[in-house]
Amino acid sequence: MTPTGSRRVGDSPTVTNQFELRRLSDELIYTFNKGTMPDGRDGFQREDLDLWITYRTDIGWVAWDEKSSTSFGRPWHVAPAEQNPHYPPEGEWVSKKGVKSYVYQLVYV
Repeated sequence: MTPTGSRRVGDSPTVTNQFELRRLSDELIYTFNKGTMPDGRDGFQREDLDLWITYRTDIGWVAWDEKSSTSFGRPWHVAPAEQNPHYPPEGEWVSKKGVKSYVYQLVYV
């Protein structure tokens, strides 16, 4: 069973101007749509959760928890200085929350 707001690899996308984070270990997919955060910054919000991937000038694109000032997801092979400030880089991303870590593939759809 997949969590709400997620799909398995192979399901066709129904929305444009978005990307998917595809978890490699079990093919779970999280969809993110471009939008504007309440503070006016641009970013990409997960479809099923108030979770944003945003660009930070000091560390590049990250899934960031404002309350704890902690990154819990970021690109693996693209240094912040090489990142486009308007769009997160495609390719491998990693996440860490508590004791769990996952590897994802970011793909624009």
